[in-house]
Amino acid sequence: MKVAIIFGSLSDKPVMKKAAEVLRSFGVDFSAQVISAHRTPQLLKETIEHLEAGGCELIIAGAGLAAHLPGVVASLTALPVIGVPIASGGLGGLGGLDALFSIVQMPGPIPVAAVGVNNAANAAYLAVEILSLKYPKLKEGLSAFRNTMKADFTRENQLPDDWFMDL
Repeated sequence: MKVAIIFGSLSDKPVMKKAAEVLRSFGVDFSAQVISAHRTPQLLKETIEHLEAGGCELIIAGAGLAAHLPGVVASLTALPVIGVPIASGGLGGLGGLDALFSIVQMPGPIPVAAVGVNNAANAAYLAVEILSLKYPKLKEGLSAFRNTMKADFTRENQLPDDWFMDL
């Protein structure tokens, strides 16, 4: 199981690190690279070729502003690509909506999945779900994770029988 995490700028690292943490928690092998679709397009192309040759099975691509990186990555591979829109600071940043719209509006027939702004963790959970179709052990781990999550939620949010009286 191999996932590549690619993001367009070192300033995106705090957001994209969340994807790495989720993948690590499920034991999914991954690599991470900073590559710009605009400034280093040839390096991006070569990196995608290298990832495919190395057995990569899915790519998580994060970008802000115009957020072309996920779409460009998807144009270079038939691997599933999950785009993470990143809120960019400074002038011109629209709180991540610009990046979100850019990713969800990718024209067909080259799809890019998208998660919420700055939600790289959800991109990794989606990657785990996709990979669990192929890897039974990962599917078991995902099932156990969800069962624990449900039990924790139920325990933490259990109300007494007379809860309506305490409003």
